[in-house]
Amino acid sequence: MKRKMLLTALALAIATSNVFAAGETMVGGQAMYPTKDIVDNAVNSEDHTTLVAAVKAAGLVDTLKSKGPFTVLAPTNEAFAALPAGTVETLTRPENKMALTRILTYHVIPGRYDFRKLDAAIKESGGKTELKTVNGEMLTFSENGPHNIVVADASGHTANISTYDVMQSNGVIMVVDKVLMPK
Repeated sequence: MKRKMLLTALALAIATSNVFAAGETMVGGQAMYPTKDIVDNAVNSEDHTTLVAAVKAAGLVDTLKSKGPFTVLAPTNEAFAALPAGTVETLTRPENKMALTRILTYHVIPGRYDFRKLDAAIKESGGKTELKTVNGEMLTFSENGPHNIVVADASGHTANISTYDVMQSNGVIMVVDKVLMPK
């Protein structure tokens, strides 16, 4: 009887942990939970501390905690570090809030675009699709091999999506390896 109870408890623990793990994705060494919003998840990612600081400096926390849904193309710390020296420090100054906001909202698309939806839009459009960002400018999405989507900004610079479909309660995060720049 004890053995049967122990096996039942063990089976229940395994089943519960698998259900829990099935809905989360690891980003920046931390679990991203689909029950949390974009900001509440992003603050835990060690790979997105620069992005989180920029979102705070731009005053976009409340927006990204709102109902949405939003698709956020989240540049990593390495992506921000690849910008010319001093760029991040300059943009996060209070007097540059409008420029920072313009760049950050260029990384946000209204709606929930997961890999399947982006892939379908690309195929329906003959290999490329454009989506309007929250700042009003367009980003171009195309495939670069099977199961790989790249994003091009207004100048034609591309970012790879390194992590897809990080589901949030108010949208989805796609991790990108470059900071995209509006016109």
